[in-house]
Amino acid sequence: MNNNLGKRSEKYDFILIIITLCCVIFGVFAIKSAVKAYEGGSSSFVLIQSFASVAGLILMAIVGKIDYNKYKKLSKLIYVLCTLFLIAVLIIGTGREDTGSKSWIRFGPIGIQPSEIVKIGFIITFSKAVSGFGDELNRPKNIFKLILHASVFILLILLQPDFGTMMVFLVIFAGILFAANISWKYIAGTGIIIASAIPILWNFLAEYQKNRIRVLFNPESDPLNAGYHVMQSKIAIGSGGFSGKGIGQGTQTQLGYLPAKHTDFIYSVIGEELGFIGCLLVAFLLFALVLRCIYIARNSEDKFGSYICIGVSCMFLAHTFENIGMCVGLMPVTGIPLPLFSYGGSSVVTNLIAIGLVLSVQRRSRRIIDAPISGE
Repeated sequence: MNNNLGKRSEKYDFILIIITLCCVIFGVFAIKSAVKAYEGGSSSFVLIQSFASVAGLILMAIVGKIDYNKYKKLSKLIYVLCTLFLIAVLIIGTGREDTGSKSWIRFGPIGIQPSEIVKIGFIITFSKAVSGFGDELNRPKNIFKLILHASVFILLILLQPDFGTMMVFLVIFAGILFAANISWKYIAGTGIIIASAIPILWNFLAEYQKNRIRVLFNPESDPLNAGYHVMQSKIAIGSGGFSGKGIGQGTQTQLGYLPAKHTDFIYSVIGEELGFIGCLLVAFLLFALVLRCIYIARNSEDKFGSYICIGVSCMFLAHTFENIGMCVGLMPVTGIPLPLFSYGGSSVVTNLIAIGLVLSVQRRSRRIIDAPISGE
């Protein structure tokens, strides 16, 4: 018999680390190409992203070494700190003047986006809450407590307002509950409530948000305003063809027609310069990352660890679908970054810390197969 069966594995998951490193390195080179035409400031973008990536990788390794069960004891404190963080951004935060959003807290040249960091806190605290109910999850009072738990974060984020990030939180919320075998009657009821509330929610959207939805499938109806981003993005990706125009050779990118090219529309840069092959590689790496997190979740030694991994996988999945969807014109423009690829220190550090949590769960999971079975 295999004597290692049932023991814990203290080694880091090599496959997850390799996928992560590929994404990070690919992302830095894509950003370098995207900002090539910027005079004087191009090197700063690459240096900042590189520094954030190295810092994030170090934090990933540290978080991976810490027993994730320690966060369970700190969940109440984490929840309170995350709530205060989101309240603080509403008071002292800064953002875009054209949308009136407040999503950043700045300390001189350094900016922090609290909602990115709070995603980690939400995954930990919500996983702890769900796992704590065990077989009594589907009791109405417990479902109400979980909705209340998530609503505090979601409402504070909506007040910024940040509709895209709110959607990410909803996906994490739904994904963890689905993994916990929530009753289908709650799923059906939620679907009916959401469908009924859409006309009401429409009245609460800002005008720029309504315009983004209006031009979703017909950006040509407002080519110089709400539809401009999507039109330029689709032109960039379409002009890349199968193999692309070459690194640093994308006309939409290098001539400045493509907006937010190193942040929200980095996928469009990759599509123009590396073509369908580059787009496919990015999608493959990110979905491989999601699947690896789910695999580790299935082998977790407890539900708390499993739900953490599911929450992280849902976070990456939501970001990937939203970002790629808006780049190809299938989702409204929400400003959601492509994980590990888009420029942004808060985003890349948060993503790498999240992967560190998954590594922590993996290192303490029971070994299913560690060596060939012998002695049979």
